[in-house]
This record gives sequence, structure tokens and C-alpha cells, in this order.
Amino acid sequence: MMQRTTPILACFALALACTTAHAQGLQPLSDDALSSVQGRDGVSFDLSGFSMSGDARLTYHAPAPSTASAWIGSFHATRSDDPANPFGDPYRLDIIKGASGMADIITLAFPDNANGAKKWQAAYDWGVNADGIAFEGGSIVLKDVAFYGGGLQWTTPRINEGIAFGLGLRVDVGNLLLRPRGRDDITQAEPASVTEQMHFRGLRVGAVDSNGNFLNAPWRIADVTSQPGIFNAVTDDAGNSRMRIGIDWPDANGAALGGLQIDNLSFRSDATGNVDLGSSRIGSMQIQYLDIRFKP
Repeated sequence: MMQRTTPILACFALALACTTAHAQGLQPLSDDALSSVQGRDGVSFDLSGFSMSGDARLTYHAPAPSTASAWIGSFHATRSDDPANPFGDPYRLDIIKGASGMADIITLAFPDNANGAKKWQAAYDWGVNADGIAFEGGSIVLKDVAFYGGGLQWTTPRINEGIAFGLGLRVDVGNLLLRPRGRDDITQAEPASVTEQMHFRGLRVGAVDSNGNFLNAPWRIADVTSQPGIFNAVTDDAGNSRMRIGIDWPDANGAALGGLQIDNLSFRSDATGNVDLGSSRIGSMQIQYLDIRFKP
């Protein structure tokens, strides 16, 4: 299942095995599964039986003298499997040689998931502490999330410090739920016990053609060679350091076309009543340039 794996990727695979909670034990692979794996400087792996939950919290603290912070925590995630093809459509983690004079590129390719059997369920809490106020934002719940190909890229930026990234997405989301009063029953999209929530049903993100028709392909939101994304910290003239995320201008080939579809958007509130806003769609969109800086 693995050939010429670099030490970095070997450490990653070991860390993944150690941090995957409740995963099924090691299983023998069939000859068909073994023969379908290509030998490269990388590793192929599946997440059969994956689940995780816990009280861990990730917190971002703004640079001094600010005392503001933001956090996400109490992660929960599970993934359903494709029993007919348990190891024939793996994740692939590779190191690709960069262009002349450029750093190598780490790529994580998602499974093709052609029949949509591999679906994720997830939830997490979030909050912000600023100006003496600790704001508990509630929970974000994701149901029936299916990725179809695409993936992530990481490398060293061409200039300055930080991480350059690429991102390709072809994803369907059954339900995206924003619950300000807490996550409640995450197995249900509309439980009677939830008094307030914003509900996005039937989200779809992917590549489109020039007429806005969805293609069966990921939308290349960022690409480390033609339109890299950037994640770093920048310091302004006053000496204030800020976290930054952005996407550079595209090369001569232009930015890729993507589409967004929402089957239904609704709000539930015992205080103001329920509101149904119906469906929405952005037939075609491009990211020409993006620069977001978080104020300390």
C-alpha cells in the first residue's frame, strides 16, 4: 500500500493512526485493492469506520496589547463508508516536485466518491472573547456532507513567510445548521426541541461551464502554481500584527469558474416566528483576488 514513503509522510501516517478515535482495526487488503494503488512518494489511506469526539478547543489570541480571542471546540465527526469498495478509492497524500527554483508541493487528494456513499457528519461549538465580553456563538452542525474529488495543496510562498495553499471543491451538503442555543440533537435537521436555528438545505459547490451549468468536477478555488492562496501574519506600518488569509491574482489562464446552489434557506425562532426564504443560486462566480485581515 506504500512505496518510497518519505520520513515526513511516514510521521504523518503514524500521527493519523494515533489520533483517529474509534477507528476500526487494521484489515487485510484484497489483491484488487493492492493492485489499484500507484507507487509514488506518498501514501494512500482510507478512513473506514472513522469517528471522533471530545472537548478539545483551538483558540486564536490576538497579538498584545489586545486580549481578544476566538475559539472553536467540542469537535464531533463521523464518516459513512462504501461497503462494496472499502479501500479501492482512498485519500492520497503525495509530495510533488515544484517548478524550477520553487519548493516541493504537498497534495492531499480526496476520494472520487462517485456513488456518494462516503458522507461526513460533523459539529463544533464556537465563541469570541473581546472587550470584556465572552460571547458563546452556539454550534455549527453539518449533515450528509459528500466530497467528490478535489483536495488540498500546501507549499512555501513565493515571497514572504506563511503557508501557500491550493483548494479544489466539489461538495454536496445535505444540511448546514447554525444553532445559537447549542447543538441539541445533531442527528435531526429539524428537531422540535431546537427553538432557534438557521437552516441551509441542499448546498452544492463545484465547477461550472461558461453558461453556469454544473460540471462533474471540483471548482479550483486556489492553486499553488496558477493562483495560490496564502495564510500568514502581516504587520502594518504601526507595528500591528494581523492574521491574514487571501488568494492571489490568477495567471494568464484566468480564475476558475464555480457555482453555488442552495435548495432552501429557512430560519426558526420562537421569538419572531419561522421564515422560509426558498432557494437561491449563483450560476457562475470567480475569485480574482482575496485579502482578509483579522483586526486585533
